[in-house]
Amino acid sequence: MKRINFPAFWNKASKTKQRITEGSNVTRQGATIILTQPQRFGIGLDDYMRGIRSAENVDFTQRVQIYDIYSESLMDPHLFSVIQKRKSGVLGRKIEFRRNGVADDKVNEQISSPWFLRFIGDALDADYWGFTLVQFYINSKGWIDYYLVPRKHVDPVLRLIKTRQNDINGESFDEYPDLLMIRGKEPLGILARCAPYVIYKRGTVGDWAQFSEIFGMPIRKYTYDAADPEALSAAMEAAKAQGGASSFFTPEGSNLDFVETSNTTGSSELYSTFVDRCNAEMSKAVLGNTLTTEASETGTQALGTVHNKVEQELIEQDALAILNLLNYDMTDLFAALGVNTQGGEFVYVEETDLEQVKVKAELLEKAVNVFDLPLDDDYLYEQLNIERPDNYEQLKAEMAEKKKMNNPFALGVSQFSSSGEVALPRQTGEQGGGEYPQGEVVAKHPKNRSRSFFEQAPDNSGALDW
Repeated sequence: MKRINFPAFWNKASKTKQRITEGSNVTRQGATIILTQPQRFGIGLDDYMRGIRSAENVDFTQRVQIYDIYSESLMDPHLFSVIQKRKSGVLGRKIEFRRNGVADDKVNEQISSPWFLRFIGDALDADYWGFTLVQFYINSKGWIDYYLVPRKHVDPVLRLIKTRQNDINGESFDEYPDLLMIRGKEPLGILARCAPYVIYKRGTVGDWAQFSEIFGMPIRKYTYDAADPEALSAAMEAAKAQGGASSFFTPEGSNLDFVETSNTTGSSELYSTFVDRCNAEMSKAVLGNTLTTEASETGTQALGTVHNKVEQELIEQDALAILNLLNYDMTDLFAALGVNTQGGEFVYVEETDLEQVKVKAELLEKAVNVFDLPLDDDYLYEQLNIERPDNYEQLKAEMAEKKKMNNPFALGVSQFSSSGEVALPRQTGEQGGGEYPQGEVVAKHPKNRSRSFFEQAPDNSGALDW
C-alpha cells in the first residue's frame, strides 16, 4: 500500500497543542497523564455505593473509584463474554465508504487498516463505561491512529483532562481540537447495573468454596494415648503429611460426635442457584435476554427465538450508532486527517445469507408454479441476490426461442391456418434422413387429429338427406 501524505492535518497540528502523552512517576516524567495502578480485589457494596455517589456529583465529579470497580468487574468471565457477544455482532460486519453508490478505494484503504477495528471496539465501549475519549493523529508510518484517553483522567461533565486521576482541575478539551468525545446512552454506562451482581457473585462463590472445603472432604479422626506425650505430636505430624483435610485428635477413652447440617446438598444447590441468578441478571443488562447464553429447563424454541430477536434489535441499534458516528460526528476529523468524505457515506456491506436466500427461492417458486403469480425479473434478481447480466435482453430472447423449439405445443396464433389446422414447417425425419410431407406432419398434430374425428356442419341447410 502507498503511504499517504496529510498536509492539512500537519499544518493544523503545528498550531495546536502537542499530543497527549502518558507515563508514571518514574518513567516519562512530565507526561500529560500520570497513570496510577487500579485498585483490585476486596471490593464490596459499600465501595460501589460510594463510587456511584462520587461519579454523580455534578460540581466535583470523581469517577476513579467506580471505574476501578468497572475494571475489576470485567474480570468476571460471564460478564466479559456477554459484552464480547454483543460487540462482536457489530465488529463482525464490514464497513465500506461509498460515493454515489460506488466504493471509494482511497478511503477504504484507510478504514481497512488495524486502527479502525480497534476504534470501533472502543467506540462501542462508550455504552458500557459512559463515554470514550480519543485523540487522532498520524503515526510515523503515515497511517491514521488514535490514543484512548484513560477514563479515570477525564471529567466528562466539566470537559477536563486531569494529569493525575484524583486532581480537581485539568486541561480543557478545547486545548485539543483533534479530540473526539463519544457519549453512551447512560451517563455511567451499563457496567453500573452489572457491578453489584459481580460483587454478590464473587462473595457467594467464595462462601461456596469454603463450604465445599469443609463439607466436601472426609474428616479424619485420630486417637492417641493420653499418657504418652509424644503420641499426640506423632499423630499431628502424620495428619499434616496426609493433606489439608480436617483432622480431629481425641485421647483414648473419649468420644467425638460429628453433627451434620440437615441438608448439605440443598445448601450447595442454594449457592449454585444464586450464582446462576447473578449471571442471568448480567445477561439481561447487556443482551436483554438469558436464553441466548444459558440453557434453561423450561425454555422452548419459540421463547428462545423471541429472546434472540431482542438481542438482534440491540445489536442493530449499536450498528446504527456507529454509522451515525462515522457519517456525522467524524466529518471534520476526517477532513483534518486528509480523508475526503464529502458527498459519500459509510455503509455496511451486505453479506449473503444462503439459508435465507434458499427460503426465499422456495417461496418464489411456489408463488409462480402453485399460485400462478406474475413476478418481475428485476424483483427476482434483487430477492435472490443475483447480478443481472449486461446482455440480459439478448439472453432472454434466446431462452424464449429455445423454449419454443423444444415445445411444439407452445405455438403462436400466426401458426394456425385459415381452416383452423396447425401449420408446421417441414421437419427432418428421424430415419433415413428424409423429410415428412407437410400434410403428414399436420395430420399427426393432436389438435388436427381431434378435428378429423367430427364431420363438418352444413353451411346453408339443416339435416342431411340420409
